[in-house]
Amino acid sequence: MAKSAEGQGRDAQAKNRPVHEVRIGADKATIWCNQTANGPMYNVTFARIYRDAEDNWKESASFSRDDLLVIAKLADVAHTWICAQANQA
Repeated sequence: MAKSAEGQGRDAQAKNRPVHEVRIGADKATIWCNQTANGPMYNVTFARIYRDAEDNWKESASFSRDDLLVIAKLADVAHTWICAQANQA
């Protein structure tokens, strides 16, 4: 059975470990690096971590009003980190 492009992307990302993670409270930005013919390309995913009813850790990509400014700050910090990597090369 063939996987969808989205499923293949998730599989590739699961094999590729994040290069950096920034957390503020329960919100986090995870930075991924993909090597391309033009050099490294960085992507960022955002998540809110929480415990479910069975006390297992889960992640959500849905954010409340109170999370939005935190996500904006995480995006700023992630952007600064990625720019610093480019300046080191």
